Amino acid sequence: MTTSGSTDQWLGRARQAVWSGANGVRTSWPLVLLSALLVALAVPAALLVAPGFLGPEPPAPAPPAPAWQQVPTALSPVPGLAPPDGSAPVPLASTVSAQLEPLLKADGGGTFTALVQDALTGQVLFDRGGSEARVPASNMKLLAAVAALRALGPEHRFATQAVAGPAPGQVVLVGGGDVLLGPGGSAPEQVMGHAGLATLAAQAVEALQEGGAAGEIKVLVDDSLFSGPALNPAWASGDVAAGEVAPVYPLALNSARYDPAVTTGPRPQDAAMTAAEEFAARLRTEGAAAGLTVAAAVERRPQAGTTAPAGPEGEGTSQPVVLGEVQSATVAEQVNLMLQDSDNYLAEALGRLTALADGLPGSSDGATAAVGAQLAAAGLAAEGMKLVDVCGLAMGNLVPARQFSEVVRAITSGTDTRLRAALDGFPVAGLSGTLDTRYGDAATARGAGLVRAKTGTLNTVLALSGYVVDADGRLLVFSFIGNGLTPGAAGNKEALDRAATALAGCGCR
Repeated sequence: MTTSGSTDQWLGRARQAVWSGANGVRTSWPLVLLSALLVALAVPAALLVAPGFLGPEPPAPAPPAPAWQQVPTALSPVPGLAPPDGSAPVPLASTVSAQLEPLLKADGGGTFTALVQDALTGQVLFDRGGSEARVPASNMKLLAAVAALRALGPEHRFATQAVAGPAPGQVVLVGGGDVLLGPGGSAPEQVMGHAGLATLAAQAVEALQEGGAAGEIKVLVDDSLFSGPALNPAWASGDVAAGEVAPVYPLALNSARYDPAVTTGPRPQDAAMTAAEEFAARLRTEGAAAGLTVAAAVERRPQAGTTAPAGPEGEGTSQPVVLGEVQSATVAEQVNLMLQDSDNYLAEALGRLTALADGLPGSSDGATAAVGAQLAAAGLAAEGMKLVDVCGLAMGNLVPARQFSEVVRAITSGTDTRLRAALDGFPVAGLSGTLDTRYGDAATARGAGLVRAKTGTLNTVLALSGYVVDADGRLLVFSFIGNGLTPGAAGNKEALDRAATALAGCGCR
């Protein structure tokens, strides 16, 4: 029990402690203020100095692009993919016209025709001479792509074979339609060079060894798959001389280029023989260790009706002994490369292969006939259409913008799933293929990454056909074609790009 005296003593000590503490606070108050001031000054100074030691603050992550700017890979009712968004509003035709009319003006001379459609319904949103037949330049490759995918199938591949020749000691390189052969080993991850002649040569040497071959080997080449003139007479000689195209054979290295990285200038004028000479060189290298020698000269295999014995090793059989085989990239992969790079040679080869698949001659005339027939079978043939080649190099081609718009619509719709394989081939504005250096100025930059379209360029012709997803999420297809244009007028190409950019950013309500 606490007594009254001890309580008084405890209260006294407590009062003394409180007084001492308060006194201490009064004494140290200036120090507290000084410390607070120093801290207040030190914090912003540290913020200014710290980046020099710690490096700049990392930028905030970019917000995800809105749905309408995403790559439109989900365009068709294929399992796992959504169809075009039917709930997004369709642009008003009057507003689309108001946007495009002032943009599609020719710089100098000539005129533009155009057609814009809603991809889902086919409703025409803009039509300026869309049914007028025009020279389309390389937009022709869209027609060739549709025909090849329909006739051959997206997954089809072309075989290049080495077979025993009609006489002992002969090896025949047989062209099966692959014009993207590489000189080295097969590269499965690539389209160009997917099948390599070094790989084929190694297979052939192994087979020859197993068959007991000895002595000198002579190489022949069989390029009989294609028929008719190797050069289309509709092509201008100046375009051939400039390397825009070359005589077409059913086998070639690098799409008939000396170097796949050099896409201008002179080309081999006999791509089949150039490939055969490269094969002979690879066979010579592979065969040296096996005691085989390869003759320096390469010859064409005599065709039917000559005095050469039929069949391998002169045995009279119609089935050759296969010594080796390499397979090309798929038709879908080749179509996409053709569209991305606007490869004339590849387009013409695919056209002839389409003709053969349809039972027609593997000629230039067969190619145009097959493309026309496939378009008609797909309900995509237009009245007044005229095809004289399938790559678009000839000025004699006549196709309306409406047909290209409908073809793009067929590709994006997914109704025929074979055609959807061509989607990856459309160049992307400012990023890939023949559009990689466009859409970089203030007037067109908003279309970069959004516009996907096949280009077309001749001296007085420009074309652009493709698709965009507009600002409301609606998928639109379009085709713009300029004829009679002033050569070299940069404003004409910009007119096309501005129009496509306007569509990409269009709410148009």
